[in-house]
Amino acid sequence: MFELKKVNISGAAVLPIVEGGKGVNISTGVTAGSFALAGAVGTVSGTNADYYDASGKYVPYYYDKTWTRLEKFYHLIEYSIAGAVAQTKIAKDIANNSGRVHLNLLWEAGGTKIILDKVLEKTKGLLNGITCGAGLPYFLSDIAEKYNVYYYPIISSARAFKVLWKRSYHKNPNLLGGVVYEDPWLAGGHNGLSNLENPNKPADPYSRIVQLRTSLNERNLAHIPIFVAGGVWNIKEWEHYIDNPQIGLVAFQFGTRPLLTKESPISNAWKALLPQLQEGEIILNKFSPTGFYSSAINNSFLKELAAISKRQMPATRRAAGEFTKEIPSGNGITNLYIRPEDYDQALAYIKQGFSMLLRTPDKTVVFVTPEKAKQINADQNACMGCLSRCRFSNWEEGAINHSTGILPDPRSFCIQKTLQDVGHGGDIDNNLLFAGHQAYRFATDPLYKNGYVPTIAELVDKIKQGL
Repeated sequence: MFELKKVNISGAAVLPIVEGGKGVNISTGVTAGSFALAGAVGTVSGTNADYYDASGKYVPYYYDKTWTRLEKFYHLIEYSIAGAVAQTKIAKDIANNSGRVHLNLLWEAGGTKIILDKVLEKTKGLLNGITCGAGLPYFLSDIAEKYNVYYYPIISSARAFKVLWKRSYHKNPNLLGGVVYEDPWLAGGHNGLSNLENPNKPADPYSRIVQLRTSLNERNLAHIPIFVAGGVWNIKEWEHYIDNPQIGLVAFQFGTRPLLTKESPISNAWKALLPQLQEGEIILNKFSPTGFYSSAINNSFLKELAAISKRQMPATRRAAGEFTKEIPSGNGITNLYIRPEDYDQALAYIKQGFSMLLRTPDKTVVFVTPEKAKQINADQNACMGCLSRCRFSNWEEGAINHSTGILPDPRSFCIQKTLQDVGHGGDIDNNLLFAGHQAYRFATDPLYKNGYVPTIAELVDKIKQGL
């Protein structure tokens, strides 16, 4: 009979079942508290978390159109702090001193360090751990030491951990509660694929996790667990990882399965879509304004981005070398120059209605409709600095004038806009829907048979049984 033993996580013996942090506003105080109440580890997403007023009413983020990007950026930070504090308190109230409650933030989100510092200051004693990924969160150990909480970096290779250890973590190993290994090919959301790895050739997670454990053991960290994340549907399939000396202490993180629970805040339309997914409908793509690969459902939103990128060709602002054929950019003011061999295709795009030529940072242009060009321009102007560095709007948090100095990229999109919209009941076909690559299994999992939607307590109980 399958038996799942408890593991010490953040100072308590709990089930080695961890809720994956899903921002924006998908891993909430309600979901995190419910996981913790079930004796597992709940995770509040602190990236642009929803804020509620004194009466419990949701307060949408707003900004004045006269504000500068910098003013919007600081306002978003204030909102995020208030939201993360509110969600943390909700989680702890529901948890009733059971399990553990962690806070998750994206390293590449705007103002992450400020938000984390202020949230921990305002919630002293409530959070048991902090997790951070989508980059190399080297500051985690310093903040953890300041507030005496455990910290958990999210990485996808032993190499990444070695960098973090050398740069910062060696100074404070005592509060390193564990390391989250997130499979860069199978996890939902932003993935940690490096330039050395082929996005089309998934590597065996076992050997990569063994390498990570070896690296941990070499640094006297054999006592900390590795959280296996990305591609985990049920623990029975990973039973050979448990009590395995090559793997050591292990826990399992679930990000996708909790989407389809009663406590999950996603819309009914989104919940209805999940059991209809087929294998292959979740794709790895590189449209994110972060520059990272990410995994999402291949709906009309992603298909349009793919189509825009396909309607692309080299171009220059002035005639030079092989760029001799003049073509209108569509704005009625300037012309661009393309190669003679691309001219007929360019005219065909224009005839089809894609008459606006938008320049990219790669010395190319993409062809879009005037309506799409207007939307892209409006979204870029509305930038509020939700990322530390955004290729869509050219915002950069720490740069002079807060600009990357690079041309904004129309092949990307405003991630804040689409995640906020779909997270609050927006169109599921024309917004970004992050999901792990195992999401197609909702269709065949007996737990969801005949449209049944379990509670988080029921889900944890099934996971605990290896189901």
